Amino acid sequence: MKGNYFLDTNIFIYSFDAKFPKKQSKAQQLINDGLNSEKGMVSSQVIQEFLNVATKKFIKPLSMVDAELYLSSVLLPLCKFYPDCEFFHKTLRIKSRFKFSFYDSLILTAAIESNCSLLYSEDFQDSQKIMNLTIKNPFL
Repeated sequence: MKGNYFLDTNIFIYSFDAKFPKKQSKAQQLINDGLNSEKGMVSSQVIQEFLNVATKKFIKPLSMVDAELYLSSVLLPLCKFYPDCEFFHKTLRIKSRFKFSFYDSLILTAAIESNCSLLYSEDFQDSQKIMNLTIKNPFL
C-alpha cells in the first residue's frame, strides 16, 4: 500500500461483526496494517462514531474497560489528524462542491488534509475520486 490511508468508521464496526466473517477479516487486516505500517489514519470523528456504536449498539456492547483499552491500543495510535478552524471552512466547500452530507464531508476533508491517497469506506462510491483522494470499498 503506497501512501497514507484513512479508515472510515464502518471499517472498525465490521472488525467486530462476526455475522460477516469476510468483512470482519478484511477490516481487521486493514486496521492491523494501518497500525503496523503507521500509514493508517483516523480522525476524532471516527473515534467518536465508533465508540458510540460499540458501547451502545453492538449486539454485545463493549464494556467501558474494553472500550478504553481499544481506544488506547488502536484508535488513538491511528488518530493523527486534529482539525483547526480552517478545516471547517474546507469541509463546507467540499460539501458544496461534491454534494455530500456534512458528516461525510468531514471525513473526506480529514482524509484530504491528512494527505491520504485512499479512503477505505463502504459509505461512498467505490473508485470515486475527490481531489487527490480515491475512495475504495474494501469489501467488494
